[in-house]
Amino acid sequence: MISLSRTWAVMAKEFIQLTRDRLTYAMILLLPIVQLLLFGYAINDDPRSLPTAVLVQDNGAFSRSILTALDNSGYFEITLQARSQAELDRALARGEVQFAVMIPADFTNRVVRGDRAQILVEADASDPSATSGAVAAIASLPQQALVRELTGPLANRAPGTQPFEVVVQRRYNPEAITAYNIVPGLLGVILSMTLVMMTSLGMARERERGTMESLLATPVRPLEVMVGKLTPYVLVGLTQATVILVMARLLFHVPMSGGWIALGLGLMLFIIGSLALGFLISTVARTQLQAMQMSFFYMLPSILLSGFMFPFRGMPEWAQIIGTAIPVTHFLRVVRGSLLKGVGIENAGPSLFALALFVLVVGTLAMLRYRTTLD
Repeated sequence: MISLSRTWAVMAKEFIQLTRDRLTYAMILLLPIVQLLLFGYAINDDPRSLPTAVLVQDNGAFSRSILTALDNSGYFEITLQARSQAELDRALARGEVQFAVMIPADFTNRVVRGDRAQILVEADASDPSATSGAVAAIASLPQQALVRELTGPLANRAPGTQPFEVVVQRRYNPEAITAYNIVPGLLGVILSMTLVMMTSLGMARERERGTMESLLATPVRPLEVMVGKLTPYVLVGLTQATVILVMARLLFHVPMSGGWIALGLGLMLFIIGSLALGFLISTVARTQLQAMQMSFFYMLPSILLSGFMFPFRGMPEWAQIIGTAIPVTHFLRVVRGSLLKGVGIENAGPSLFALALFVLVVGTLAMLRYRTTLD
């Protein structure tokens, strides 16, 4: 027969044990809150105020009206007044802008003459979901942009004709194939999941089994322990990356546009940084369960706020600040930029610098946290 007193005693023991494990208790309370905030506020499939560069070679009233109409649409935010086509291309390649608009020098004359006036809108379509809404909004631009200017004789046009045409050019992923964006991004997510978790769990397992005592009794220095333990996992990470890239090409036909030096450098920095983070987690966690919980808590924002699943520029400013502090964000920019855009080190420089800074900071913290005794 079941004894309520004994059952109550076991329940009380579990509650007491739960309160003693502060990390687990904090995860239980914080995880639902973090998920609610991220999914409720940070995730947006229809980004607005996308950074836009413009090259205006016609300074007439019609050009100014078009720029005003773009701004009023809510999808475009003019952040760069370019002086050449090369500057537009460079801004798109670096990811500084999502769109580039070029208004030719003869635009006003062509509109007045009714001679098939055109403007060019180039979109960074490496992430199709980030540009689909804005591209759809461009379709209404010819009907609305010049309504006030085209009066009197200029308004006498054949039914169904437009005062100008918007030529949209989707660059880096013209067919808007989602796999071209998701599959390269998986490289960063898979490496994070495996390397951070493997390293943190491995170190925590040694502490639980007592094998760490033998290592701590030796004169091995913290840096030597860190390098010796992480080097095999670097080879594991490189093997994983090679397999993913080969499968991405063979199975999903992801374009390999070049930029191999930037990709290789970014890959090494990201692998080392992920392993250093796992080492740091292992110095804080006392059990394998705690190490797994802390690793998962790192992975959640890495997947949601890095631009892997949802457009980075669709998130509010506070979420973008958090996302910028996550190394996966910068690694995804390097991978997608190298594979889809063929960017070199000069264009991937900011992201590579962020990864190098992450390696330096996390590696230093890991060595400072490491103890030559079990206490």
